[in-house]
Amino acid sequence: MGLFGKNKKDGSNDKPKQSAQVVQTGSVSSNPFYTFSNYTPMNVDNRIYAQLREGVPIIDSAINKIVRLMGGFRFETDNESLSNAMNEFFACVNVGGNQQGIQSFVDSYVEQLLTYGTAVGEIIADENCFYALYNGELDVLEVKRNDNGIDLEFFNTSSGMAQPIRHPNNILFSVLNPQPGKILGTSLLRGLPFVSDILLKIYSTIGSNWERVGNLRYAVTYKPQGDGTDAAFAKERANQMASAWKDAMSSKDSVKDFVAVGDVKVSVIGADNQILDSEIPVRQMLEQIIAKTGLMPYMFGLSWSTTEKMSQQQADILTTELAAYRRIITPILKKIGMAYLTVNGIANDVEIVWDRITLQDETEHAQARYYNAMADNLIKEADDGSVSNPKMQDR
Repeated sequence: MGLFGKNKKDGSNDKPKQSAQVVQTGSVSSNPFYTFSNYTPMNVDNRIYAQLREGVPIIDSAINKIVRLMGGFRFETDNESLSNAMNEFFACVNVGGNQQGIQSFVDSYVEQLLTYGTAVGEIIADENCFYALYNGELDVLEVKRNDNGIDLEFFNTSSGMAQPIRHPNNILFSVLNPQPGKILGTSLLRGLPFVSDILLKIYSTIGSNWERVGNLRYAVTYKPQGDGTDAAFAKERANQMASAWKDAMSSKDSVKDFVAVGDVKVSVIGADNQILDSEIPVRQMLEQIIAKTGLMPYMFGLSWSTTEKMSQQQADILTTELAAYRRIITPILKKIGMAYLTVNGIANDVEIVWDRITLQDETEHAQARYYNAMADNLIKEADDGSVSNPKMQDR
């Protein structure tokens, strides 16, 4: 008898009952993105945001659209020939060994910034030549504050140990909406894991329901009669029916009938249940996601309003959002341009000129410019005292 064991009765060979065993190494959920439900707010986990883009296509599409709407840019100096030389060089500069052009670098940089709230890049250059640009990996970079509490120090952790970056001046580092006292930025997707988890659960349920609709399950119910003979052979007859039903349903080459005698009922499992309407909850979740991105629903092919064109107010709001992202990227581009000038021994300043953001119809812009020109002309004529417009003369 063990220390805490119970005395067994003489002749007793009873063994303790074991609980049913389950698989311990399998997936805990049929949803491949079940980690959303384990997401803890205020916890920085880049894998969550990467899975968001993979699991919810509209989020991935929103990030890509914002990157495209950022538009292009050019370097400008007080020397036109120097500006042209810079733009020609950066139009074909090596980016990571597999891309060319600084626009490719900026697109990846902005995409990383929006997804994770932090973006890192590197200028590959020395005192002799400007070689390439490189989009860094956040997983192998550690950022700490200097002893003065202001400057930042960069460390490479790919070897398992934090190794200081040898040339920190070549590091390009940007953050999006950092919290006070924090080094890293805030992802544009913050707040979406919870909403996306609900959305994916709805989609997973829809898939399961339609899988059951397309792959029917049947219930064969046999009720014995009141006499004792039928009840005595109920089990045997049920086994015969099960075998005959299985043979009829598994036949693929020819059609087989299922014949039974007695009170037998064949019904489809779940035929009485109705599939819930998912339009309203799905729309509510998508509204939260789209509102977080700042884009308009019609950009994703969603028709939620009577008008499909962007209003002037919506265009102004989106333009303001894009301008805010540009303000974050502009210092990085100036640093790249200054590095190019320094390598080539040119003492000059450089400015970044962005392309105009075009969100409205060009016809409307032309009409607006026409009205502005008419107004300016009327004001000028009124100031000169020679108003040619009859309406102005009446006044």
